[in-house]
Amino acid sequence: MMTTETEKLRTITGRVISNKMDKTASVLVERLVKHPVYGKIIKRSTKLLVHDELNQCNEGDVVTITSCRPMSKNKTFRLVEILETTK
Repeated sequence: MMTTETEKLRTITGRVISNKMDKTASVLVERLVKHPVYGKIIKRSTKLLVHDELNQCNEGDVVTITSCRPMSKNKTFRLVEILETTK
């Protein structure tokens, strides 16, 4: 059973929390999960390293990222577009 590469790509929206590295940004992705026992909705977050070729995103920007081939040990996402910018 072969799957095409486009089926495996994940597109996620998150907020840039650091852009101090060269061609790399750290993006915080938040999601809501239901607690397995109590049923309460809990906010969970994940920090992902994103490849930003042109160093165009700044801290606080809301960006769209997608999965790609591993570019380093921890960097497996790339920047698609910047949805909102901060001043």
